Amino acid sequence: MSLLVVGSIALDTIETPFGHADRVAGGSAVYISAAASYFTAPIRLVGVVGSDFPKSEIEFLESRGIDLAGLQTIEGGKTFHWSGRYHYDLN
Repeated sequence: MSLLVVGSIALDTIETPFGHADRVAGGSAVYISAAASYFTAPIRLVGVVGSDFPKSEIEFLESRGIDLAGLQTIEGGKTFHWSGRYHYDLN
């Protein structure tokens, strides 16, 4: 079964009492593509990122066999960025 994923692609910064992750790939399109890659193929991802989106994150998606032909990079553009801080109860 093939899967076409259209959704948000972001850079997430997350802080918890247990650690900190800065500017890692996030967004609904990234999460469903990566998760689905364990169960089905081909997966085609459609979305847009800025030129600041790390090559290492693109390489991760490619390593999962995700077709990125529909990924548009806006030269000079900035990728959507989200940050969150969680407390001990993870709320």
